[in-house]
Amino acid sequence: MADPTRDSAFFLLQAVLAKGKPLDAALDTLPRVEPRDKAAAHRLAACVLRHTGTLDAVLEPYLRREPPPELRNILRLGAAGFLFLETPPHAAVGTAVQLARSKKLAPFAGLVNAVLRKVVSAGPGALEELDMPRLDTPAWAWASWSAQARAIATAHAHEAPLDISVLPGFVPQGGEALPTGSYRFPAGTPVTEIPGFNEGKIWVQDAAAALPAKLLAPQPGEHVLDLCAAPGGKTCQLAAMGAMVTALDRDSSRMATLRGNLERLKLKAELVTADGTSWTPPEKFSAILLDAPCSATGTIRRHPELLHLRKARDIEAMTAQQDALLDAAAGLLAPGGRLIYAVCSLQPQEGAARTDAACTRLNLKREPLTLHELPEAVTAQGDIRTHPGLWADKGGMDGFFIAKLVHA
Repeated sequence: MADPTRDSAFFLLQAVLAKGKPLDAALDTLPRVEPRDKAAAHRLAACVLRHTGTLDAVLEPYLRREPPPELRNILRLGAAGFLFLETPPHAAVGTAVQLARSKKLAPFAGLVNAVLRKVVSAGPGALEELDMPRLDTPAWAWASWSAQARAIATAHAHEAPLDISVLPGFVPQGGEALPTGSYRFPAGTPVTEIPGFNEGKIWVQDAAAALPAKLLAPQPGEHVLDLCAAPGGKTCQLAAMGAMVTALDRDSSRMATLRGNLERLKLKAELVTADGTSWTPPEKFSAILLDAPCSATGTIRRHPELLHLRKARDIEAMTAQQDALLDAAAGLLAPGGRLIYAVCSLQPQEGAARTDAACTRLNLKREPLTLHELPEAVTAQGDIRTHPGLWADKGGMDGFFIAKLVHA
């Protein structure tokens, strides 16, 4: 019988790499397994997804011919456990052999044993000769990240810490206070165990994801539109700042999550389930936050499957949707109002290029932003560009692009 952690990790890898499912969605469909094994399987599968290129480079010298995809994933799991997760050599090899036998790959059990024994014999020193950041990053993504590519890809090798936002006046115990107002806990910390969660004082939100609402800076009582609002982290921020928030999203299931978050935090907002490109409100807004759907390449630390699921061709479809939402947002902006455009993407086509195009196409202009707590994130144009290589000594941050637009 296969080890439950390895069996579950294999299930997750097959769901992502063979079926194209997001890792969290695959985790939700995992057959019944103990919570401890489920968490360990998620960690192991995520490790393989972060380091697929490196693992294949380590395995390649010991493979005479291309193995079946299922067998390659078993070899990756065994090598990843030993090389990155401190699995003892005998356990890394033995559990992989058991897994092969349980997946009707018994004829390959000897191969699995031989290959992984060679990996163990070579030891972690085999990694020193490899350019791991480059191997683990798709060529199209590396090229698009330009001078920051190595810093970004290096950060992707590490699991992201847990960041939270808090209601005004609440200080969580045990967290590191970040300069921008978020609090940080070690990777793997269960948010439900942080004091303040059960009392409705905190919610999960990366430090970079908390910046757009901060930069919109609503006044108490100001009527604000959160366009593409679900699952609601920014809606909660805006409501906690005292704004009157209209939160709009077209996804009803994600809006249900937003509603639940508001209820847990005892915050209020007007919720509208509609398509933001065609919705017509009774009045325009003095402040709009548009966190547009995007490739989400800024969240690869948290979702390493994106290294495999995202393709260069996906970006063009995203930019068309972003342009349509910017067009709609411009039409909903009152005279003298301000629009914050944000994407959790590292791709320039989805950030600065969309802002440039909007200023050319619409009656909008940039208003430069400042961020004294993180001045290195301010671009020459006055936009904000964060990436996982920033705050490297603190554990990094997600990749975000943020721009402020006003009527020309």
